[in-house]
Amino acid sequence: MEAVITVFAVLFVLLVALGTYATVKAVTAAKRGVDRTIAQGRRTVEDHTLRAKSLTRPGPAGEIAQLRLTLRTSMRATQDALHAGPAEDASLKESLGLFERLSVHGRELDVVLKHLESEPDRATLTARLPELRTRTERITASADSLRWAARDRASRFAEDDLDALSSQIDIEAGALRHWTNATAQSTAPWPEAPGTDEAAARRQTWPREPEAQAITPPAARPAYPWQKKPRPESTT
Repeated sequence: MEAVITVFAVLFVLLVALGTYATVKAVTAAKRGVDRTIAQGRRTVEDHTLRAKSLTRPGPAGEIAQLRLTLRTSMRATQDALHAGPAEDASLKESLGLFERLSVHGRELDVVLKHLESEPDRATLTARLPELRTRTERITASADSLRWAARDRASRFAEDDLDALSSQIDIEAGALRHWTNATAQSTAPWPEAPGTDEAAARRQTWPREPEAQAITPPAARPAYPWQKKPRPESTT
């Protein structure tokens, strides 16, 4: 009895532990999804704000907003392109490592540009714009290079796979056509029956035997003088 109670107690503890683990995993996944949604929404709002500032603010302040928008757009597009590739690609892993190093410079520049958005001194902004513009162009050029290389690599892989698939389809199509020809030969119609004249010509004929002559009674034998006359049969 004690053993049964122990088994039930162990099963109960296991069920509670599994339930707790599943609950924690579900909550973590939900929290991660919520955080991702909030981050995406925040980025979207910030991008729209930067686009509005670049259009509505004249002078250095508007150019600062435009530089920040350009930097963020390029880095995000490159990140998406690199993560869209196959995870087992060694060359892509090296590109991701390079992008992470580039992202450090990009985040630092984004922080600087964000602080300068609220800078009231136009002379300071004007003096720093050439250096900020150069840094932004260098980072975005490197990001664009990685992004287009990743896309070209993905396109090349897709073309190679398409070539292999086309070759297999051509082989299969040839096999199907060969099977069709063989079926057509095996199901060819029978030749038509020969006509009456041809059938008569092909009919085997046998040589006709001479008709048996009619049986005729034997001719009377001639009587010779040296022959004795036949005796009459006795009636007695």
